[in-house]
Amino acid sequence: MANIQIFSLGGLQEDGKNLYIVDVNQKIFILDAGLKYPTAELYGVDIIVNDITYLIENKDRVMGVFLTHAHDDHIGGVYHLLKEFETPVFASKFTMAVLLDRLKNEEFPVKSDLFHTVSSKTVLRFTDIEIRFFDVAHNIPECLGIAIKTEDGYIIYTGNYNFDQNSKINYAHMYRQLAIFAKDGVLALMTDSLGANNEQSRGTILEFKLRITNLISTAEHRLIFSLFSSDILRIQQIIDISIEHHKKIAIIGRKTQRLVNQAMQLGYLHIPEENLANLRYLDEQHQNNDNDLVVLVTGERHEPYFMLQRMSKQIDRLIHLEPTDTIVILTNPYLGTEKMAARTMDIIYKVTTNVKEFTANLLPFPSANREEIKQMINILLPKYVIPVIGEYRHQYALRVVANCIGYEDKRVLLLDNGDVASFQNGKYIGITGDVPVGEVLIDGKAFKDIGDVVMRDRELLAQDGVLMLCANINPRTKGIVSGPEIVSKGFLYLNENEELTKEIIDVFKKVSIKYLVNKFVNWSEYKNSLKAELSHYIYKKTKRSPIIIPVLISTDTEALK
Repeated sequence: MANIQIFSLGGLQEDGKNLYIVDVNQKIFILDAGLKYPTAELYGVDIIVNDITYLIENKDRVMGVFLTHAHDDHIGGVYHLLKEFETPVFASKFTMAVLLDRLKNEEFPVKSDLFHTVSSKTVLRFTDIEIRFFDVAHNIPECLGIAIKTEDGYIIYTGNYNFDQNSKINYAHMYRQLAIFAKDGVLALMTDSLGANNEQSRGTILEFKLRITNLISTAEHRLIFSLFSSDILRIQQIIDISIEHHKKIAIIGRKTQRLVNQAMQLGYLHIPEENLANLRYLDEQHQNNDNDLVVLVTGERHEPYFMLQRMSKQIDRLIHLEPTDTIVILTNPYLGTEKMAARTMDIIYKVTTNVKEFTANLLPFPSANREEIKQMINILLPKYVIPVIGEYRHQYALRVVANCIGYEDKRVLLLDNGDVASFQNGKYIGITGDVPVGEVLIDGKAFKDIGDVVMRDRELLAQDGVLMLCANINPRTKGIVSGPEIVSKGFLYLNENEELTKEIIDVFKKVSIKYLVNKFVNWSEYKNSLKAELSHYIYKKTKRSPIIIPVLISTDTEALK
């Protein structure tokens, strides 16, 4: 019988960086490797990925990375994983195309023998273990669920999914495959929990299409849509409807342009040449404001709001909003972007009041709701259910859903990142370990974690600013040749605080005298003492803690002569 362990390095009790591990008889299968985007307080951080120390230490047991779909929270960490060690990657044609484009953008040397395209017909064998795939509906093409066949039954990982019956063929769900898995027996179902709080289905794909069709067909002037670049299905629908009504289409957002190009190359999206608008930089001759123009403003998280603000303020290079424009907001704010979203709406209304905001209840939710989760469980009839892809409230809500169809709490496992759920002889025996987990903060092109010290400095800079003291010191005469000159950024306007400035200089001189009387000056200790004394004094006087940077320049006046 099989010895199975299931755990995650990321994706549980959080939103993003999904990375799940199924260890069967000492063979490690990595299911997705995503990233998440930072909240506002993580100054300068671009993305967050998982600490994969455990995988690096056990890389010889890794069979590969198996990807469900092409969203950042599921594939965004693959680059950082492959930088540490080589392992095969398996994904659908579209997901692979998006991944390889991302790796190319990162200038990563791609070895073709590591990347394998799979489909719902693919069967992979790793001695006594089989990997199969099944199609799922989501809001991006070619999403796959993953089925790992063991001696004790299948372990099913759904990725994000829903059961919307109005999906096109590329988003269709393969019920027949699920029934086959159920017949052979399912040990554990690792299922998407993000929509478990949704008691009823939100707006369906068909309802959304009807609303958008009405907007586009009746528009007499330019239409501007805000969308997230990851929502390829929604982008595709708007493009298709625009083409039906003989509109010109312009897409603003580099990442979405790349995704659309991939979709067009693979045949998922078709935009006739005559429907593509070639936007020029604004000047007297080119205003990009034709009445038949549909503009898709796309990006991640805050980016659509930022671009709409620029357009409203007439500082964008391609589009300036006009009173006749109709703005359609399809970007419900993420955590941390609510203020920017509200501010954007206020700025837009100063230019045009023709604003159509699709609230959450009007937009199709890409993850399974309560009834769809029940449907998945009832089809597969797993021994155990493991809620994944979601915060604790989502996981708990999924347990409640499972309770409604007869699953006791002990059969619905609420795990946190690092919790090792162990199964022996087809039975769950409990959490038998705790794998170290953590986050790596990525700043720009930097690959290594920028660390807590850097983040604390950035927080201080943002909150209390920086104070720099520059002085020339002669180690021979033990004197201050000039200075200190004080530079304050984001702290206080020193010209209006002469008394504090004088006191800061006095503290500087007091500490300097203490160190300059020594035969040999320990510059490092001297600077650290200046930081400590000045920080203590400034906090006492102002209740603020700016970054203190002493700049001490050693000069030798005798040598200069």
